[in-house]
Amino acid sequence: MIVYSLSQSANGFWNVRRGGFSLFSDLHLGPAIKLARELARDEHHRSGRSACVEMPGPASTIRLAHYARAPRFEDADAAVAA
Repeated sequence: MIVYSLSQSANGFWNVRRGGFSLFSDLHLGPAIKLARELARDEHHRSGRSACVEMPGPASTIRLAHYARAPRFEDADAAVAA
């Protein structure tokens, strides 16, 4: 799964990250969330891999978006039979 994350910098603005790399920085929270969701959605459509957007919460990580391939009926049947 590809994870895009939001992190707040010392100056109070937000960064959009993927892995250990900052892709965009010094954004307000709303535009940062919108951009991260757009990146994750585009990555999912382009590659077919699952992608999500997360940000730190007071007690745990908050998932803001999740893009995944819907299971096919054949996959679900195989999982039940196993």
